[in-house]
Amino acid sequence: MSQKSFLTVKANSKDQSMATRSLMLGFACLIFLGRATPVQAQVDYHGNDSPWGQRAESGPDADVPGWLYNLGITGLRAQLVADQPKALLIKYVFPKSPADGHVNIGDLIIGAGGQSFKEKHRDGYGENVFGADGPISELASVLDASQSADGKGKLSLTLQRGGETKEVVLDVGQKYGSFAATYPGTCAKSDKILVELLEYVAKHQQEDGSFGDPVHNTFAPLALLASGDAKYLAAVERNVRYHSRECRAKENRYGLVNWTYMSAAIVLCEYHLATGEKWVLPELQEIHDRMAKGQYLHMSQINPKAKKSHPDSFPKGPKDSHGGWGHNPGFEGYGPIAMLTGQGALAYSLMHRCGIKVDREKHDAAFTFLKKGTGPNGYVWYGDQIGGGPDGWADMGRTGATGIANFLSPYSEPAYRERAMSHAKVIGKHPQSFPDTHGSPPMGMAYTALAANIDPDSFRKLMDANRWWFTMAHCTDGSFYYQPNRDNAGYGADSRMTASSVVAFIFTIPKRSLVITGKGQKQ
Repeated sequence: MSQKSFLTVKANSKDQSMATRSLMLGFACLIFLGRATPVQAQVDYHGNDSPWGQRAESGPDADVPGWLYNLGITGLRAQLVADQPKALLIKYVFPKSPADGHVNIGDLIIGAGGQSFKEKHRDGYGENVFGADGPISELASVLDASQSADGKGKLSLTLQRGGETKEVVLDVGQKYGSFAATYPGTCAKSDKILVELLEYVAKHQQEDGSFGDPVHNTFAPLALLASGDAKYLAAVERNVRYHSRECRAKENRYGLVNWTYMSAAIVLCEYHLATGEKWVLPELQEIHDRMAKGQYLHMSQINPKAKKSHPDSFPKGPKDSHGGWGHNPGFEGYGPIAMLTGQGALAYSLMHRCGIKVDREKHDAAFTFLKKGTGPNGYVWYGDQIGGGPDGWADMGRTGATGIANFLSPYSEPAYRERAMSHAKVIGKHPQSFPDTHGSPPMGMAYTALAANIDPDSFRKLMDANRWWFTMAHCTDGSFYYQPNRDNAGYGADSRMTASSVVAFIFTIPKRSLVITGKGQKQ
């Protein structure tokens, strides 16, 4: 399918009616495919300075003049430009970084490691442009290799400056080394990165126990818990107690509350399963009851205003959207979506393991919702209908959440594991979209990695195809950066905490120390 026809299918589907207005509701960073706003590559072809003009409001990137590509631990930030498709335009150099004093703002990087970049950049959104082929991935490969024993910690860059070509050599050091072929498992570099990220995440916990938004509050505590390091248990407990308070505070409030409930349910379950702490169970029961009450199961739950405000989303019958969760309890304006329903089904599966009584009819209603929205190839679309052709695919966050929910289903029928493997396989077949989606890319990355982990071959394909991202998102202070994306949802307030939390979590997956990462499962 061509990019044009793919995007046309998406624009005509239910998938594309949602996100623009939802992004304004406050926690829009958790919406994964949305309304058909003009889809463009990350190059500013249309002259609207997107995404390059967007600024971080605070944090270590507040002085950076836009949402730019981080070029790994070099200390450089770059923009892609349409008339230089084999170059990276430098827009910022961090003081005291390896590039400081060697590379200037306005320089064009046209090669690395003594070789000119060979491919044109093609970043953007769609089947034909997912991935970072071109200068980004080529530089990433050289940068990672330069940190190895053979690379001696020296990165050679070819620059164009003022009409002249020159070579500079950056001392990037050998502190981390290169990623092993098995990364993030059995990899010294991954281990060093993880140690630093766990400290970074723990340091950014707030006084009330929160780490920030529901993305942080899902994956930061899970990463700390999965580390197996007892020194982080107190921080995890503070977050679990925060989740409990927050869920009670949100009861009967309008807002995107189901994101909070899903995050809390998953974290509390894993905490109880890891520690056996019984005080968590009454809190978990309350969250279960709110989730069960909010699951859409009957047309009487629909706010009558939704028919007028969102006619395209209004159910056409009692089984349309049945079994899913939307942003708010019951059926709110846009109705149930697959990303939340996948998390809801996963939460029910984990609750069952904790001894919470889960109504199987409701649980299977969620699985049915997800099945209806899954294409023959295992790709999960926005809602409970297939939004494209049988082989269509895009970003994989929904597929990941659905895959791990099916894999952990407590029921014995083989269909659940079969579906889970189908979801894992399609991720392995199309790993390019891993870091590139509408909504919260880091959250999608975490769930995508979880489902891929069901099938070792698919997980390996996913990590191999995206080694460039883990190389380039790594910053000089050891944190990870939220790279430019199709559009923003979550970049700005803190450009590091979101990515750092998720990368820390992904790098704990090989430890298999949580139920969602394979604890107790045969390898």
